Amino acid sequence: MSRKPGLSVRLKLTLSYTGFLMVAGFLLLAVMWVFVLRHLPAYTSVDGGVLVRSFLLRDFASAAAAVLGFLLVFGLVGGWLLAGRMLAPLTRITHATRMATNGSLDHRIRLPGREDEFRELADAFDGMLTRLEAHVAEQRRFAANASHELRTPLAISKALLDVARTDPHLDVSALVDRLHTVNTRAIDLTEALLLLSRADRRSFTRERVDLSLLTEEATETLLPLAEKHGVALITSGDIAHLAGSPPLLLQLTTNLIQNAIVHNLPEHGYVRVHTGLRSKSVVLTVENTGEQLSPELVSSLTEPFRRGTERIHSDQAGVGLGLAIVKTITRAHDGKLVLTPRPTGGLRVSVEIPAISRHAAR
Repeated sequence: MSRKPGLSVRLKLTLSYTGFLMVAGFLLLAVMWVFVLRHLPAYTSVDGGVLVRSFLLRDFASAAAAVLGFLLVFGLVGGWLLAGRMLAPLTRITHATRMATNGSLDHRIRLPGREDEFRELADAFDGMLTRLEAHVAEQRRFAANASHELRTPLAISKALLDVARTDPHLDVSALVDRLHTVNTRAIDLTEALLLLSRADRRSFTRERVDLSLLTEEATETLLPLAEKHGVALITSGDIAHLAGSPPLLLQLTTNLIQNAIVHNLPEHGYVRVHTGLRSKSVVLTVENTGEQLSPELVSSLTEPFRRGTERIHSDQAGVGLGLAIVKTITRAHDGKLVLTPRPTGGLRVSVEIPAISRHAAR
């Protein structure tokens, strides 16, 4: 935004300091005039002669003018130095802002001294830069990973077509099936990226939703997958109303249950799904049996395209965005996502989202 040039804050403060100092000096001299000199008689006898009131007033006026002149100079010089000292932290903050505008997000103000308004502003700005730097780094990693994931099916398709072009005896039916699989994966990945972007922007309309009904719908949809993997689905819970997007919350629930089914024991595993109410929130808990997971691995599972070794070679590997989408949808609904490894193996995932009252739900 272009603005017309104006007085600097330092000059404004200097003029303000000088103005107050001049007013204070003028009032002090006026008090002396009113309450002392004004009530003197025209002639006053003193030791050694007579004091004439008119001469005294003339001398007082000359002295008052000199005092006011001194206060003016003192106020301008002292105010300029004082304002510069007071505004020095603001200069550092401005410098850091310009560096951040030019792309240097690793610079920090780190303003020394005791707590005051400028230190509070500097600390808040440093915190904002820290979060912004982490967000930019995360976006860069995400863009790099997304580019790699999208390039993989395209490269496979190109390789298959190159082989088909040079091999006249190639089985066309097998080639079509392979291309269909590769293209389906690319479409799934693209749709997941679009869903992730939509949830991150919070570009959705909030409605009254019963999370327990969405859980039942997701469970019924994924029941054939659970039977295929030999996993038992156990659902329980109460009516849980919240304000949110039904499609996104259904996607959240589906991702959690599907993830729990796929990454389970080879046989005799189970997935337990529970919806509950707390004082001011709705809690969805999904826990499953499985192999032992370290806290370090669990803490990284919500990162985009994060997969364990066993996931890469699985036919149910997905696109690596399942829990990342869950995290983004939870955050878009002002909720909290907690992943905890179970002592006996497997994972316990808890999603807590602010609830609406039963009266509001009706």
